[in-house]
Amino acid sequence: MRIISGKYKGKRLQAPKKLPVRPTTDMAKEALFNILNNYYDFDKLAVLDLYAGTGNISFEFASRGTENIVSVDKDYRCIKFIASVARELELSIKTFKDDVFKFLEKNKIQFDLIFADPPYDMAQQDFEHLVNLVFKNGMLGEEGMLVIEHSKFTDLSESNYFSEQRRYGSSVFSFFKAP
Repeated sequence: MRIISGKYKGKRLQAPKKLPVRPTTDMAKEALFNILNNYYDFDKLAVLDLYAGTGNISFEFASRGTENIVSVDKDYRCIKFIASVARELELSIKTFKDDVFKFLEKNKIQFDLIFADPPYDMAQQDFEHLVNLVFKNGMLGEEGMLVIEHSKFTDLSESNYFSEQRRYGSSVFSFFKAP
């Protein structure tokens, strides 16, 4: 895994083997951050990274100047790795070992951007539930955005909050905003 831009541009991070993850590819990650760069000033963002896995997305935001990052994953080894790298690089990433749906149900903090990279085989109704929880619980600020990475076989365009989607290889990013 490599950080693409910012303070730690080009830094390679070696995640422990056998983590239950599928990291976002460098090509897809670079495309995503090019899109987000048109909407946001990264150093002013509050970011929530759901299904954080190796912390790939959290580290990219932190390298680009984001200082308010929360990473959530249910796997202890993933959270331990993210926290360890954050300490080593002196990044302000708060980690939570929790089920994403339980975290969203109890969360009271608003974010500017929420990124979710759930398992590609997650059930369609769970994707829909994720979107609805974020908006029903008012977790995004006024100009906030939810981005979900999913496979090309998942269609999230029927949501009332759906804005657009972009496809990069077998990965798709769907963008959601309040109407």
